[in-house]
Amino acid sequence: METLLRIWRTKEIRQSVLFVLFAVTLFRIAAHIPVPGINTAGLSALLNGNQFLGLLNVFSGGTLKSFSIVALGVSPYITSSIVFQLLGMIFPSMEEMQKEEQGRQKLNRWTRVATVPLALLQGFALLKLIGQKGSSFGVNIQLTGFEWVVALVSMVAGTIFLMWLGELISERKIGNGVSLMIFAGIIAGLPSFIGQSVATYNSSQLMNVLIFLALALITLIGVIVITEGQRNVPVQYARGARIGSTKVQSHLPLRVNMVGMIPIIFSLSIVVLPPLVAQFFVDARTQVIRDIANFIIQLFANQTFYGIFYFVLVVAFTYFYASIVFKPTDIADNLQKQGGFVPGIRPGVPTANYFAWVSNRLLLTGATFLGVIAVLPILVKGATGNANFIVGGSSVIIVVSVVIDIIKQMESQLTMRSYDV
Repeated sequence: METLLRIWRTKEIRQSVLFVLFAVTLFRIAAHIPVPGINTAGLSALLNGNQFLGLLNVFSGGTLKSFSIVALGVSPYITSSIVFQLLGMIFPSMEEMQKEEQGRQKLNRWTRVATVPLALLQGFALLKLIGQKGSSFGVNIQLTGFEWVVALVSMVAGTIFLMWLGELISERKIGNGVSLMIFAGIIAGLPSFIGQSVATYNSSQLMNVLIFLALALITLIGVIVITEGQRNVPVQYARGARIGSTKVQSHLPLRVNMVGMIPIIFSLSIVVLPPLVAQFFVDARTQVIRDIANFIIQLFANQTFYGIFYFVLVVAFTYFYASIVFKPTDIADNLQKQGGFVPGIRPGVPTANYFAWVSNRLLLTGATFLGVIAVLPILVKGATGNANFIVGGSSVIIVVSVVIDIIKQMESQLTMRSYDV
């Protein structure tokens, strides 16, 4: 309570909090403005039966369920950011730009510009997919040429609006704007989830409810432990060489989960691509193409195959993306330039090898955890047989990460404004 009072009494922080609440309110208002010409009668069934669209609904803040003008959410912006991060790994010039302030600003502008065609492409593909004739989705989309343009422009404008709101929130330094948008959508969906669960509950489901609550608690504790877990590598710095050599003790924190949700996003984009593409060829004129398309759809409809393939991809992408964001050679070089060293390890290449050795073992735990979180809905559904009681591990990771980030930034803002008299 004392901390909350300090936040409210500090003018700058109070204004930032009120602005964030106002921005989130605008986002939720926009989430109820539908795209013209869309009948959402069968959209709920589609989201429940399609893993890719289900996660897209999470990252859009729950706006895809009502197919609002912000139905795409910030996913095109996230995709654009990931693309430029990968390009930085391929092109050395872009990697150098990421290290400089002006270069980062230019890359941010390019990311915003690239968001527009990505949103246009994603909106077109989404409308085509859910409105495909002969599909089992049950969504009625009958648009003329002009209505197609209006729908696409509305969806792209909604994405740009959310991107703008997210950047304004980030400037307030009390949380990441994009993550806050996703967080708000997840929290907004809790009342309907609880209401649906209560409405469909009967005494025969008591054991399923207990299993669900136990798994939810275990998932929450596990996400907090893994998100906050880190290995503190001891580091020493030599100081005062002219007067007499002294050593300053410090440590370098290596996080267990240093890549966040990115591997799950990458893996899901790949694992759902074959059945999504095959869906367009189920009515092909050539029999061979139709057979291949149906085989792919049936193969990925097998929950066992889907879960194993999904898990392996998440683990592989965790190591892949960690190699982009964590570079032992650069850390070892910077440490050596600052006069620091790991006790018992020679500077230079041996230090880089030691960091790689430690990070690979930490990543094994983090990658396995992310893989289990990714397939947790499949495991819960198989154990309980009830699709309503599904622990959304991805949603839990987002909620926990956002809450922890807000708490840390709030504490940082309060510390900056605390003065000793």
